[in-house]
Amino acid sequence: MDTQTLDKPDVTTDETTEDDTPKFFHYVKKDKIVESAVMGNIVVALCGETFPVTRSAKPGSPVCPKCKKIYSRMKKGD
Repeated sequence: MDTQTLDKPDVTTDETTEDDTPKFFHYVKKDKIVESAVMGNIVVALCGETFPVTRSAKPGSPVCPKCKKIYSRMKKGD
């Protein structure tokens, strides 16, 4: 019998504060947020950051400046 080892993807951890809350939240496709929260899948933010969804942003939460800039340049749906 052969055993396989699965490698976890690299996840940047330098974006949290001392109490383990994120410094800021990222923009991620809506359909991927729930999937990640339930299944633990890794998501990719607009800025390229990869991470599993563990928290949801509250109104007024700080937003990743790179994600915010990319989002502002995206064409809005008519």
